[in-house]
Amino acid sequence: MMACNSIRWLLAAGAAAAIAFATPSGSTGRPAPDSVRLYVFDCGTLHVADMGRFQLKKEEVSTTDLSVACYLVVHPKGTLMWDTGAVLDSAWKPTGSPVAQHIVLPDGEQRDVTVRRSLESQLSEVGYAPADITYIALSHYHYDHTANANAFAGATWLVRQIERDAMFVPNPAGAAQPSTYSALRNSKTVLLGTEDYDVFKDGTAVIKFAPGHTPGHQVLYVKLQKTGGVLLSGDLYHFPEERALGRVPTFEFNQDQTRASRAVIEAFLKQTGAQLWIQHDFAGNAKLKKSPAFYD
Repeated sequence: MMACNSIRWLLAAGAAAAIAFATPSGSTGRPAPDSVRLYVFDCGTLHVADMGRFQLKKEEVSTTDLSVACYLVVHPKGTLMWDTGAVLDSAWKPTGSPVAQHIVLPDGEQRDVTVRRSLESQLSEVGYAPADITYIALSHYHYDHTANANAFAGATWLVRQIERDAMFVPNPAGAAQPSTYSALRNSKTVLLGTEDYDVFKDGTAVIKFAPGHTPGHQVLYVKLQKTGGVLLSGDLYHFPEERALGRVPTFEFNQDQTRASRAVIEAFLKQTGAQLWIQHDFAGNAKLKKSPAFYD
């Protein structure tokens, strides 16, 4: 009888270990995928009033609207949240229709954003809650990328040292909303330098340093089995016309650094054949399939 009990215990332990091995770190028991998945979430539309800030004219662009996108990378070894939107989920109530939000930043700047769905509801639709996410990384600290960052304070934060330093000064430069990321100050943190950071140590999710827009601005390269390589731009570009016409916004932390970062990333795109997804490109983002569909 004792031998039978021992066998049952060993079988149960083995099954539990197998389940644990197949479940990504921080998940709710959802089985890990066999390969990397990339989910695109609709985090709203930003309406631009002053195109001069981008050194563009209205007649030079197809639209003055900018998409606000958030992304989830699901890997057999865990999950990575990339950017968290422009409007705090708790600041509005979804109605099934677009909801206009007027944002006043600490420096007095004002922005208009239309949102349709909360980030948390979109995460839930694919089986995750903010508390389940393994890693969080922000392309940079501007308000339209950090709105729901505090919800992911339980994840490991991947951030450039120079960016973190800029975020927690008394009055951060640029369009920052420090209250939206304040909880990250106490998160488990991996401080990155200037080198590439391979999140899952297999080349499928690599964070690349691309300073200029902010001191520690970064972009994300995701290598997918079927889709191939995709590079998420952060704010390296906002409009595709910036890229085509060689325009650099007036509000960069350092315009020369932005130009240099663009040159490095363009060389990387040419070398790898990766697609560039300009996160704020309204027309380009509209063509992407949104969650619960995914790219793999």
